Amino acid sequence: MTKPCLPTGIRACLFDLDGVLTRTAVVHAAAWKQTFDAFIERRDGPSFRPFDRVADYDEYVDGRPRADGVRTFLASRGIELPEGTPDDPPDKDTVNGLGNRKNVLVLAKIREEGVEAYPGSVRFVEAVRAAGLRRAVVSSSANCRDVLIAAGIEHLFEVRIDGVVARERELPGKPHPDTFLEAARELNTAPDAAAVFEDALAGMEAGRAGRFGHVVGVDRVGQADALRHHGADIVVQDLAELLEEGAS
Repeated sequence: MTKPCLPTGIRACLFDLDGVLTRTAVVHAAAWKQTFDAFIERRDGPSFRPFDRVADYDEYVDGRPRADGVRTFLASRGIELPEGTPDDPPDKDTVNGLGNRKNVLVLAKIREEGVEAYPGSVRFVEAVRAAGLRRAVVSSSANCRDVLIAAGIEHLFEVRIDGVVARERELPGKPHPDTFLEAARELNTAPDAAAVFEDALAGMEAGRAGRFGHVVGVDRVGQADALRHHGADIVVQDLAELLEEGAS
């Protein structure tokens, strides 16, 4: 029997989606770069400074709700835009318009390339379920359910707190801990009995701010030190590292 290696007292596992469960973080990063580069080049001309798919993505965008990511990155460049409304067309230069443009690109990339779950993550979640621990997905993405279904892993989770749910319940997104806390509440689990699994710096901060019992950083891109600095108790490259093989 394969058993998850977690601290004593952990009763629930709260998983981020992109980069933790599925190979979609790189898709999001590419869509953000395409969106921001087109906007900034149109604004500043050919000498514009491009969006960095590593540094800018990790620091300002990754793990945050879409509109928050737009605001945070543009603020880093000293740019302010009107908020607009969630229904703004993707060609409108507003916070919501840029966010919607990015979403159009992400959905197109997912349709063209499909969605793959990390095998090690699937094995770990299956072991967590077999051990009787509660399970939730906590994602800022409004496309979370579609991605879970496309990856064939929706059945592994009892609760989903995503961008749609957060908007309906007026929950602030990561780095605030509210979405993780809401997932723990739905699983009837105290935060100190729940483990958070994240690959984003904003997610690490949310885990620390929520005083969760265990915060696991998943390092897919070589940022282990940054994950620890932002709140990770432990950092792994793959969740399969947290499996104990042959345990009874």
